[in-house]
Amino acid sequence: MDHFLYKDGQLFAEGVPVAEIAAEVGTPFYLYSLNTFLRHFRLFDEALNWGPHLVCYAMKAASNQAILSALAKEGAGMDVVSGGEYARAVAAGVPGDRIVFSGVGKTQDEIRAALTGGIRQFNVESEPEMRAISEVAVSLGIEAPIAIRVNPDVDAKTHAKIATGKSENKFGIPIARAREVYAEAAALPGLRVVGIDVHIGSQLTQLEPFEQAYKKVAELTEVLRADGHGITRLDLGGGLGIPYARSNEAPPLPADYGALIERTVGHLGCEIEIEPGRLVVGNAGILVTRVIYLKEGEGRDFLILDAAMNDLIRPAMYEAHHEIVPVIEAGVAAELKPYDIVGPVCESGDTFAKGRLMPPLVAGDLVAFRSAGAYGAVMASEYNSRPLVPEVLASGDQFAVIRARPSFDEMIKRDTIPEWL
Repeated sequence: MDHFLYKDGQLFAEGVPVAEIAAEVGTPFYLYSLNTFLRHFRLFDEALNWGPHLVCYAMKAASNQAILSALAKEGAGMDVVSGGEYARAVAAGVPGDRIVFSGVGKTQDEIRAALTGGIRQFNVESEPEMRAISEVAVSLGIEAPIAIRVNPDVDAKTHAKIATGKSENKFGIPIARAREVYAEAAALPGLRVVGIDVHIGSQLTQLEPFEQAYKKVAELTEVLRADGHGITRLDLGGGLGIPYARSNEAPPLPADYGALIERTVGHLGCEIEIEPGRLVVGNAGILVTRVIYLKEGEGRDFLILDAAMNDLIRPAMYEAHHEIVPVIEAGVAAELKPYDIVGPVCESGDTFAKGRLMPPLVAGDLVAFRSAGAYGAVMASEYNSRPLVPEVLASGDQFAVIRARPSFDEMIKRDTIPEWL
């Protein structure tokens, strides 16, 4: 469910006409619905009400300070994967004891910043990283809480570039080696083992891979406890998918996911942590863009938009599908026509869709990419010296720009010409 609906023939974001925002902000821009992402967060929180838990929003999906601040006020934790994300979480008002630090390449500077600023736990990805955390913690005279990420070798049945739970992926340690790695962790100074971490991938549309992974985690918990380790938390990752194509079968609901967690690991008496990102913000955001030209090609026609692959990389990077709809609704009798929908960047890869059936459009018309709230603005770049697009937040009948579009002068002034040139 989202709050982007047609009313009287035009698309609204909650109570605000999208065309009205476009007239004030200019295109392209990202537009989020506050009440959509808050509702999705609450669904996850409610799904785990059967026991102690913390829902840590995976802020790599969308990390604007307004989004983080709103979720922090709801009691969300944060899953961060860099020093910059940690700093953003703290600046948004998230206390350290609600921040989980994940990622395979934590530097000693990042570890030090998190330990001095406060951290719920590090999700450790390798033995060298574990030793680095120990070294930094000892130097600070601080005990570092850790969970070790295990790789359960489970096929998440998702896109190869976002699968993380197979043995060939770079994430975690093989689950078969968990006992020896936990034994080393217990022997290292400055570390306090608190739990187990697992995350098998993103955009999962079935519960069965989760069930396979969580059953393995449950078995490992019993083994590690028998070895004397105090396993009190299970970080079960995120990855629940969203329906990018409205005609597709809907992925499982958070309530079903929560019931699966209770069924597989609820008997262990552990505090549960989950790290949803895409399902919280994916359908809470759209990318609004304007048609520049309609171009007739050899055997195909093109819709050329003012948004490009630098604004939304997912179609070029993942062959991802996004529903693309006109902001002014077409009539029921409108004849659909196939178009290749492209942007202005000088790359053939700057293609959003091929042969997509669209209603009649002309230059100047607005269209919206649905389900663009996750991995949209955060992955944008200034390729071709195109400014990062604004981000806008709508709530009820009001909206605000939460990240402004930089001017060309601001972009250029970030560069420095050496005096010797």
